[in-house]
Amino acid sequence: MSEYDDATRLETGDDPTRRHGAFSEEWMIGNAVNGGLVMATALRALGEHLAADPGETTEHVDPVVLSAYFMTASQPGPFTVTTEVMRCGRSLSTGQMTIHQPGDDGGPVERMRAIGSFGNLDGLDIQRQASPPEMPPPEQCLSADQAPPGFLSNAKFLDRLDLRLDPDTAGWALGKPSMRGVMRGWLRLRDGREPDTTLLMLALDALPPVAFDLGLFGWTPTLEFTGHVRRRPEPGWLQVALGSDTLGGGMMEEDAMIWDSAGNLVAQSRQLCGVRTAR
Repeated sequence: MSEYDDATRLETGDDPTRRHGAFSEEWMIGNAVNGGLVMATALRALGEHLAADPGETTEHVDPVVLSAYFMTASQPGPFTVTTEVMRCGRSLSTGQMTIHQPGDDGGPVERMRAIGSFGNLDGLDIQRQASPPEMPPPEQCLSADQAPPGFLSNAKFLDRLDLRLDPDTAGWALGKPSMRGVMRGWLRLRDGREPDTTLLMLALDALPPVAFDLGLFGWTPTLEFTGHVRRRPEPGWLQVALGSDTLGGGMMEEDAMIWDSAGNLVAQSRQLCGVRTAR
């Protein structure tokens, strides 16, 4: 089993709306479990709920859209995902997902709340899409293993990924951010597991924050995230591009786009981040 599949594995009990799992410290970045893994886990729970729901008469197996709010930072340890099916339709089925973990007093602490829709992305006819940016091939890009040791020690989840950054957007690692607000790279799982539509949510939140290219090296927690999955990815590398044009008031937006190994646009997102500069 892939490390990713193991990390998002869920157990069911008597209540069909609740599933249980455990987050591992191996998927942490800074003081929290990577938000992309949290979202992918929640989507897996909703997908399993839909598959078992008698009202789901059309096969909806692919997450198409997710809008998530992060309440508190997810921590290593047990969690519960509660799912609610809101509507089963012909094109999309929509539900709500909430992740809780036990707090210091034993009571539940809400980590993330999201609404997502599932559809079927089999055999889509695409009329128009954005083209991938010009980038060196993965073997000519900079491996995340070459990042400063201090950064790697606070980003354990990068050990699960094979991440190669475009040298043109990696000057921040040498103390020379371009100040353009751009980050690009190639991504795949280190254990060889091929991408699917749920894993794309992890990939949308896997690169270093684009704030680094603006010379901001503090924590940039995600406040709200909206992701769209456009089609099922082909096997192989994912090409990821991040950008940000707006920064102010202690917040910034970060836009992401992903293309698969065949050059298909497979996912895109926008997230609102808090900006906390290093002291």
